[in-house]
Amino acid sequence: MNASDILVERLIDWKVDTIFGLPGDGINGVMEALRKVQDKIRFIHVRHEESAAFMACAYAKFTGRLGVCLATSGPGGIHLLNGLYDAKMDQQPVLAITGMQFSDITGTFSQQDVELDKIFMDVACYNNRIMSASHMEEVADLAIRSALMKRGVAHITIPIDIQQQEAGKRNRSQRNVPHHTSAVPASTGNMPSPQDLKRAAEIIRDGKRIAILAGQGALDASKEVLALAELLGAPIVKPLLGKGVVPDDSPFTTGGLGLLGTKPSQEVMENCDTLIMIGTSYPYIEYLPKPGDCRCVQIDSNPQRIGLRYAVDVGLVGDSQRCLAELLPLLKRNSYRRFLERAQRDMKEWKEMLEKEGTSTAMPMKPQVVGWELGKRAREDAIIVSDSGTNTTVWARYMPAKEGQMHSCSGNLASMACGLPYAIAAQLAFPGRQVIAVVGDGGLTMLLGELITAVAYRLPIKLVVVKNNTLGQIKWEQMVFEGNPEYQCELFPVDFVALARALGAEGVRVDDPKTCGAELDRALSVAGPVVIEAVVDPFTAMLPPKITADQAVKFSEALMRGEPHRMKIALTAASDTVRQVV
Repeated sequence: MNASDILVERLIDWKVDTIFGLPGDGINGVMEALRKVQDKIRFIHVRHEESAAFMACAYAKFTGRLGVCLATSGPGGIHLLNGLYDAKMDQQPVLAITGMQFSDITGTFSQQDVELDKIFMDVACYNNRIMSASHMEEVADLAIRSALMKRGVAHITIPIDIQQQEAGKRNRSQRNVPHHTSAVPASTGNMPSPQDLKRAAEIIRDGKRIAILAGQGALDASKEVLALAELLGAPIVKPLLGKGVVPDDSPFTTGGLGLLGTKPSQEVMENCDTLIMIGTSYPYIEYLPKPGDCRCVQIDSNPQRIGLRYAVDVGLVGDSQRCLAELLPLLKRNSYRRFLERAQRDMKEWKEMLEKEGTSTAMPMKPQVVGWELGKRAREDAIIVSDSGTNTTVWARYMPAKEGQMHSCSGNLASMACGLPYAIAAQLAFPGRQVIAVVGDGGLTMLLGELITAVAYRLPIKLVVVKNNTLGQIKWEQMVFEGNPEYQCELFPVDFVALARALGAEGVRVDDPKTCGAELDRALSVAGPVVIEAVVDPFTAMLPPKITADQAVKFSEALMRGEPHRMKIALTAASDTVRQVV
């Protein structure tokens, strides 16, 4: 048995059954070991290593299990980094396996002579180079355990010659006793102290206008979060990664927060006197209450995250579901319900505005129409992913989360190009569920080759391309946040319908709001992969839910300073504003 065989054996013992990657001569030893166990581990052959890392991250997000990706030496390993940073920043357990140049010529300017363990130092919570076949077993176990326990990226890099080195006593030190590690998982069991629970309960009981901010760490605590909201009369605000914590038809939620969020959520944050943060490290601090304006209790499984975004009064370290189960009996019903009732009235008005935007018959078709019609048609078992850009707003605002659905995106890294790889990983993990990806024409073309992967594996993903021939989010950021005319944001038009058909998928074009629903019905009913090209108005601004005076001034400055499409943008913005008011 050689080092690669040992690695694959450890993966099987840790219940790994799927690996995303691309073969190469720097990883051939591991590929041969995988070939011999292809009945136990399926290898998903991608078109770009960055996609493999995105897929491993998404696989971990949707299954709760270890995601694994593999790449060859040099450029192959380097290509993994963006997707691995996605996993690091969204706290997902991923193992990256890479090859390296022969151990006896490392550091001599040889071909693909890149010391990947040095490059991966920042992205990985565990990072090691295999020194011999006898080194493999304990390193593999520790790498996997580290990724799972620390909820991060672990990296193993293996020189070509070591991959094929036979294990034996000659290569083993006296201290390295065979089989001294195991593949037995263990949970931390973190629970807050009774004293901290008592202090948290006292703070919450003293609150009147209580708000809940529930992120991805609360996804498995939906029942408890809703019970908490009902007991306290507390609106539930959801960061993007927490979109699926509670369904959007719940009377307790005001939806998302921030640039892509809702106006009621922003007003809840501005007016609460007590904030309960559950499983979230929401990065946009400017949308949270001002320090000192409210008291705060934070629940997080990672003690390092306590007090990171807001000056908390009490931090409860532990699993959200278990912490809430211990906290709820210590609380009493909050008799003050006006705060929740005001949020519910505001949310009713907000939803009416969304419906007006989503049912607009204006031409060119508004991007809001795509999200509105798609949201109505997404099944209750759907897994819905988004790329990064204006398409994220289409998903975040206009596609309500339904009970039973799963939602995700590249949360903290906010990387473009994640949507298609995420969808592929989700469909592979759950072949019987509907998988929809909402992407932009900019992000999709970055890793477009993975459409071939979807066709090759006959994955019935539905890829909705919000096509506006521009890097829309960047354009509006240049204008609204900087006061600058847009520059270098336009994209060369692509016929995604023809492209999809050329690659073996189905292609459907949607460009009329009157037929949008019917065309989506047709596309969603197709058994195989489908690219839905939704042609939308490039001059519709996906603006923040509450526009500040500074943003309004900068938007005007951008128009006056030479924005090339200023007349069309001004007229579109004006008509959209009138439509919202009316």
